[in-house]
Amino acid sequence: MNSSVRFRLSAMMFLEFFIWGAWFVTMGTYLLQSPDKGGMGATAVEVGIAFATQSIGAIIAPFIVGIIADKFFSAQKILGILHLAGAVLLWFAAVATDFNTFYTLILIYMILYMPTLALVNSISMRQMSDSEKEFPFIRVLGTIGWIVAGLIIMFLNWGENGHLGLTFKMAAIASFILGVYSFSLPSTLPLKKNVKTSVGELLGFDALGLLKDKNYLIFFLASMAICIPTAFYYAFANPFLSEIGMKGSAGKMTIGQGFEVIFLLLMPFFFKKLGAKKMLALGMLAWAVRYVCFAFGYAGGSGDMLWILLYIGIAIHGVCYDYFFVTGQIYTDNHAGKKFQSAAQGLIALGTYGIGLLIGSLISGVVAEHYQLANGMHNWKVIWLIPAVIAIVVLILFLLLFKDKKVEKVAPVPMEAV
Repeated sequence: MNSSVRFRLSAMMFLEFFIWGAWFVTMGTYLLQSPDKGGMGATAVEVGIAFATQSIGAIIAPFIVGIIADKFFSAQKILGILHLAGAVLLWFAAVATDFNTFYTLILIYMILYMPTLALVNSISMRQMSDSEKEFPFIRVLGTIGWIVAGLIIMFLNWGENGHLGLTFKMAAIASFILGVYSFSLPSTLPLKKNVKTSVGELLGFDALGLLKDKNYLIFFLASMAICIPTAFYYAFANPFLSEIGMKGSAGKMTIGQGFEVIFLLLMPFFFKKLGAKKMLALGMLAWAVRYVCFAFGYAGGSGDMLWILLYIGIAIHGVCYDYFFVTGQIYTDNHAGKKFQSAAQGLIALGTYGIGLLIGSLISGVVAEHYQLANGMHNWKVIWLIPAVIAIVVLILFLLLFKDKKVEKVAPVPMEAV
């Protein structure tokens, strides 16, 4: 790949995740803040419902990518159209004054945005002769884009000044730029345009055969189950940190993405030493540890050790994500074989980002609402201990039931999300 193409793809990846990171991290805080503080005044249940739009988008995404992008139109053109439409939706979401209008706009937006995650990967990999070596250096710009978005919010003090509505406008502008820019990206023609395929094949239904294997079925169910506690972090970590008084919480949460890069680089070493089962278990354990740190990092008081626990809970993101989700992608890739690689990755994404996070988002909202105190604050200790217990239960069942009979190969695997 020549340097010009590498730069263009890197810029695409930077913008792709800058857009997502610009509003997604602080959306819960924005919704919970009262209107006089620049927020929406929504309930915790409504926050959970809003974050569930990500999962609905993930469930519908295969229809857009599998049928439209693979069969009819070039990927870069679809990417451009989706982001241009997304820019309009985000801008109107920024000025929405009631939750129902806001939710409708974000729901439509996520249905359009989630397919772009697969499209940017497809556009990138089609330009590479060796994706295992080249792709991670392109994809890491996405993590950097997410970090930059968080740092901008922190340095401009939008959270503390009641201006989180501006995050959606910032994301809208970036989405418009990427939408226009996409039409200049290398041409990525549909692979199955002149190939006779069934709708089931386009949507990846062939990969369902993997679930006939007992161990893969256990892994698949565990992946969905661990996403239930995962959803608590995405929906309520920033509202939690903001409520207890952490300044610039959006920027400080990018510490997790910084450590994610480090843990990803260390992953091949640990994978070789530990194997798939121990790596997956380590990732599950990390989620439980994170929530215990949050639960006891702030128990209505203050102190250096308490704040240290909070920062550990943020920094451990690399283990939480890489050592379960990325390991799961490696396990799936090796288990599926060449014929069903794409379909199998789509299947595990549907189970995790789709079904698992959808259930988790709805549950997290109900839990946070139930443990809201009379003064408007929340009993965060109990709220965080609930997903910690769920993660531990999933971990124990996984260790008892899953048998890692296959020796996994170590291969660099791109991060699918931050």
